[in-house]
Amino acid sequence: MAQEVAIPGTDKNAKICNVVGVAFLCLVPFYNWIWWYRVNRELADYGRARGTDELGTSPGKSLLAITLGSLIIVPAVMSFFSTHKRITKAQAITGQTPINGWLSVVLYFVFSPAWIAYMQSGANTVWENTGSSAAPVAPAATITEAAPAAEVADTTTEPAGDQPSA
Repeated sequence: MAQEVAIPGTDKNAKICNVVGVAFLCLVPFYNWIWWYRVNRELADYGRARGTDELGTSPGKSLLAITLGSLIIVPAVMSFFSTHKRITKAQAITGQTPINGWLSVVLYFVFSPAWIAYMQSGANTVWENTGSSAAPVAPAATITEAAPAAEVADTTTEPAGDQPSA
């Protein structure tokens, strides 16, 4: 089961997934396309919230590159490298050690589900360290409600020992 966390600065959620589960699900036909779109959408949403295009802008184009673009080979390879780069940039933004590019390339050629699990582990570190929580964001009205008068401390009065006598 994946844990959903709020992407800071947006009303969207990201998923912290079990990497072994993702690896096994990628053996199911077409799941890797769903995973690819989701990861690129989460990164694009986080990038928009941070005001940067470094994390991608169009998850649909990334998906198109690995589906129909794989007939030409080059778009798919470019999408693989671009998504890896986006994950490492997101890790750098959150202050994490980025996933290793060479290990990523080796895993891709040796066993693709292990590569996708490795990429998911990198995405998981981003979402675990953004400071967001899985709890829904409270509406603004409940945040700004005034506290009862008994709970509010009056900071304008002087301490009791310093008051002039009448």
